[in-house]
Amino acid sequence: MKRTDDIYKQALQGKKLPILTLDNKWHKLFTQADTNTRIEALAKELNELLVRQGKLNTESKEIRKLKKKLMGDIMEHAGNLEQESSKKAEKKLEESRRLIEECNEKLERYQDELRLIPEELDRVNYRLMLATMEVCYEYLHENSREIEEIGNWISEMRIELKKKVIRKQEKERKNQALYSYMHDIFGADVIEIFDMKY
Repeated sequence: MKRTDDIYKQALQGKKLPILTLDNKWHKLFTQADTNTRIEALAKELNELLVRQGKLNTESKEIRKLKKKLMGDIMEHAGNLEQESSKKAEKKLEESRRLIEECNEKLERYQDELRLIPEELDRVNYRLMLATMEVCYEYLHENSREIEEIGNWISEMRIELKKKVIRKQEKERKNQALYSYMHDIFGADVIEIFDMKY
């Protein structure tokens, strides 16, 4: 038997989920329903991945810029070497090459990590989506149960209200009939005296 998680994955195949913590509507969901520690932890993990991705991209750009400058320095130092055999120029050339090698290694590490981050983002985002759905559907089911209870109470109160309206109308009719009989038997003059007293 397939796990529920596998069924969802299969059903969601090819569908692109937005990064939830970047979606304002996702945040608005939790003005309606409460988050839990699991959602908070997943949201934090997702945000940390996004920050790491941004940092790697920014640092990669800076390293490429530095590498370009170092390449220019190498060209300049190589030109100086042709003009004069200077130990100072040779040392600067070696230092620039060493720094370029460091840049290349760092860029390679960053690129490796950057290739893995989108998959990790999708994985954490998917888990956050499942946790969100679980909380929201729990909230929906609880609300539905309360709606049904309130609906039943309203139905009972309507029946009770109808009964009370009928009793009220019956009592009003009895009062009217009683008053009418008294009026017929005792006459308007006598009834007026008693109306003033009561």
